[in-house]
Amino acid sequence: MLWFRVPEKVYLKRGCLPFALEELKYDLNKKKVFIVTDKFLFENGYTKVITDKLNELGIEHTTYSNVTSDPTLECGIEGTKAMQEFKPDCIIAVGGGSAMDAGKIMWVMYEHPELKFDEMAMRFMDIRKRIYKFPKMGEKAYFVAVPTSAGTGSEVTPFTVITDEKTGIKYPLADYELMPKMAIVDCNMMMNSPKSLTSATGIDALTHCLEAIASMMATDYTDGLAKQSLKTIFEYLPRAYDNGANDPEAREKMANAATMAGMAFANAFLGVCHSMAHKLGAYHHLPHGIANALMIDYVLRFNSSEVPTKMGTFSQYDHPNTLRKYAEVAEFIGIGGNSDEEKLENLIKKIDELKEHIEIKKTIKDYGVDEKVFLDTLDEMSEMAYDDQCTGSNPRLPLISEIKEMYLKAYYGK
Repeated sequence: MLWFRVPEKVYLKRGCLPFALEELKYDLNKKKVFIVTDKFLFENGYTKVITDKLNELGIEHTTYSNVTSDPTLECGIEGTKAMQEFKPDCIIAVGGGSAMDAGKIMWVMYEHPELKFDEMAMRFMDIRKRIYKFPKMGEKAYFVAVPTSAGTGSEVTPFTVITDEKTGIKYPLADYELMPKMAIVDCNMMMNSPKSLTSATGIDALTHCLEAIASMMATDYTDGLAKQSLKTIFEYLPRAYDNGANDPEAREKMANAATMAGMAFANAFLGVCHSMAHKLGAYHHLPHGIANALMIDYVLRFNSSEVPTKMGTFSQYDHPNTLRKYAEVAEFIGIGGNSDEEKLENLIKKIDELKEHIEIKKTIKDYGVDEKVFLDTLDEMSEMAYDDQCTGSNPRLPLISEIKEMYLKAYYGK
């Protein structure tokens, strides 16, 4: 069986946030709201439009604004303690992936303090067939996600990651119980994103699309969303990058594209590009979107092999068809070529032109990662990338040596 799952409600259109919040009172009868965000967003007034509306509605609220860029277990425990004292019946996570990850973790610990993280983070091939039964969520609090950047798609995904700051272990949680109940995609919350954030999150959304399309678990539903999102990103990301708040249409289109990409990979999942990007971020502190941008060209070529060393295993995926799928993407966005191979290369060329426009550098080395440090960590990083949760849905199962080769190409630009 396959399925397609998204939040119960997704509000979109510029300026929709205050109107969507009215549902908390008039339809859902919520009394107490706990807002989760980071210090920058809080101090720069990003939560004010929410708290002003909650005041107007007569809904009691408090804000936790101590979320770190890579949410830790300590942060989750601290926020949950404040949540337990306040006893909300609604949680609103405001921000990028970090705030939403933190909010989801706090939601879990608030509703089910008895749970063990190592059990919830158990590995699986297919999220629909987990050994561990995730508990029912939403019985204490209704979860609302409000993105402030166009990229992560966390507002519509069932994933979250928290790091144990004492051991360095990352706990990836994935279950559809973690899907937000409501997503409010209002580009007014993204209008003043700096160029660097617009670039990194926009290219992250692009890789979400390409990985979801290639995934063994892709369906007609996820392909449709991913292709339309890609087409939108190619057209509007350069405008959003160049013009920022002066081009609200581009901001709104990118907000929608990022959320559509999130819906696609929430159901089709990702692949080895994200696996490698996760480790580049962990070992060398590259922003997640940038790390994906540096790896995607090599992954597209790697996945396109018609005779892979090893093919991924999933019942509905009976033969390698990734090259044809990439060619279909090229056709959809108007890229020509005399063969599927040529269409793939022209697609990569278009991606590279986009990366150049939004000022993403060409290699890992260009971002100041020391060569000796990179080479010293390469073997361990490659092994960890192979073991990453995202690798399992990649259409071509990589050898660790093949991951290492892609890392080296991305470092030197070969």
